[in-house]
Amino acid sequence: MADLEIERTGTHQFTARNGRGAVVRLGRVGGEGSFTPGELLQLAAAGCAAVTVEELVVRRAGEDARIVATAGADRRPGSHEYDALHVGLEVDLSGLDDATRERVVQAVRTAVAGQCTVSRTVERGTPVTLDVTAAGRPAEEEPVG
Repeated sequence: MADLEIERTGTHQFTARNGRGAVVRLGRVGGEGSFTPGELLQLAAAGCAAVTVEELVVRRAGEDARIVATAGADRRPGSHEYDALHVGLEVDLSGLDDATRERVVQAVRTAVAGQCTVSRTVERGTPVTLDVTAAGRPAEEEPVG
């Protein structure tokens, strides 16, 4: 099995797995108990930000520091692409003085801008390729979009 795999499990239902045993359900908008691929893209950006700053925040605010990431997107009606992704980070820095809190907030911004693989990849506009295999024979690789 490839490191990441998505398999159709029903009408408009898919299951994604990684090589470490994690499972996520995917589907269309309105599908019960599943994420849409667009939601996963948004969550990937927010999750990357949270994972990127965790050590920084914990080191300054303590092991129990609360970190909550939120995600959203702008999309024109009928469009098949997002105009913008929005990531929010709420970090509990209540135990820090104002000057230290400002330094940590700036360090968080710098860390996400410099180290968040997902956001950096999306912002750069990385090409996506598509390989289609039909009847066991791979078709020629073509760029998507």
